[in-house]
Amino acid sequence: MLKSIRILFAIVVYYNYKIWQMYVKTTFLNDNFEEEVYMIQLEKFVSKKSPDKVCKLLRSIYGLKQIFRSWNIRFDEAIISYDFIKNDDESCVYRKVSENAITF
Repeated sequence: MLKSIRILFAIVVYYNYKIWQMYVKTTFLNDNFEEEVYMIQLEKFVSKKSPDKVCKLLRSIYGLKQIFRSWNIRFDEAIISYDFIKNDDESCVYRKVSENAITF
């Protein structure tokens, strides 16, 4: 969220912190679902024996609307397990204070 980026930049400028960025290209791939998700067979991969059947997805594929919620829940659980604290005002910002560093 743009609001989250602005908050982080404001903190960095105010405290004269350094910024490191990490880009994860495959974030949404192979995530688990909490609910059952079905899709129609892809045009070029329709089964000749069962052309009217649908596919039940066991893992996510890129582009599904459901995956954003699923991934956010999983990320939240993981980041909190490393002793990060979620910001009350902006739920996309996490903070961890250690002896020699503050990490957002």
